[in-house]
Amino acid sequence: MISGFEWTVELRFALALALGFLVGLERESTKEHQKLVFGGVRTHPIISLLGFGAAWLYQYGATFVLPVGLLALAGLTVVAYVAKIREERFGTTSEISALLTYVTGALALLADIWIAMALGIVNAMLLSEKARLETYVEHLNRGEFLATLKFLLVTVIILPVLPNQEYTAFHLNPAAIWKLVIIVSTVGFVGFVLIRRLGTRLGLWVSGLLGGIVSSTALTWSMGRLAQRDGRRSAGALQAAILAGAVMYLRILVLLAIVAPVLVGFVWWKLVVLSLIGLGLALSVHVHEEADADRNVPGLENPFELTPALIFAGLFVALTVLTSLVRNYAGDPGVLTLAVFTGVVDIDPFILSLAGDRELAQGIIVGGIVLAMLSNTIAKGAYFSVLAPSSRRAALVRYVAWGILHLPIVFLF
Repeated sequence: MISGFEWTVELRFALALALGFLVGLERESTKEHQKLVFGGVRTHPIISLLGFGAAWLYQYGATFVLPVGLLALAGLTVVAYVAKIREERFGTTSEISALLTYVTGALALLADIWIAMALGIVNAMLLSEKARLETYVEHLNRGEFLATLKFLLVTVIILPVLPNQEYTAFHLNPAAIWKLVIIVSTVGFVGFVLIRRLGTRLGLWVSGLLGGIVSSTALTWSMGRLAQRDGRRSAGALQAAILAGAVMYLRILVLLAIVAPVLVGFVWWKLVVLSLIGLGLALSVHVHEEADADRNVPGLENPFELTPALIFAGLFVALTVLTSLVRNYAGDPGVLTLAVFTGVVDIDPFILSLAGDRELAQGIIVGGIVLAMLSNTIAKGAYFSVLAPSSRRAALVRYVAWGILHLPIVFLF
């Protein structure tokens, strides 16, 4: 049943036939370039119908037919593979695809219809995108891939066993904390992948936009080092750093919408306005494009690496405890003061811990978020100015102006 639509046996039969044709058409198109391809535009629909028929008999008690049919087809694929080996061709993709087509035809009758549709469509897509997938593999950074794999593996192992309950007077929930780590890392990873794919080809301004999704502080530091090494690129580096800062506001807005949607109504317009101010300041930087410029942006870590994720979790816990202690001993002014001091480093852990505080008034939470961003913006301007003396005046003017424009948003609205 999909969206209230009833899939009758007749429609399931038609779907099994269509999915077989889909894979068969793809296999037939490859025969122009390859020999000994197992199956084509006729064979794969027949294989799918064979699976459907075996599933039909299975429903009527002939349970042995379904596995026997799969074994018989496997025997044919073995024969086809041996013939390929004699021709010194060693791929098994076509043979495995034929077995999957049989399973797809059977599931079209036996299971929820989306399972058969997903298997058939993904099967055809993987077959047709061979060249593109191989190109991705050729450009894959093995170290980054292994780091991502480790993070995902640890997440799959750790998250289910973490206790989903609060501990201590600070209401620390291990499962909720690790979920926050996953959310922040995933958002950053999207920017990391995009900057790897697009930033090096389209220039520093794209690197700035995408780097702001990963870490605007890290990208500002990288741009400052870049301007330090090559003064000719200082204007482009400054523009990229400011763009990364502008994107930071939108990234924080997305994170708040995920973890604390009740705050979005109070803070969304403030963050959008500050982001637009940053965009305007970035566009005010006059950039000369260097034809021979190296557009690679070093210094950004894969957010799915385990070490940054653990550091984020540790900072989140520490700042949650610290915020609670400051609130108890220094009240709301103490929390706002803490927001200013935390801005000199990564502000994500503080903002998310602040957003999850149940005892603070919404006005204090929103004010703390904006003050942390103010402090972080000034800190990034200082980082860039120290690293890139040739652009110090231009950087300070823009970052200080940007910081000052935070104040009316904090205190007047």
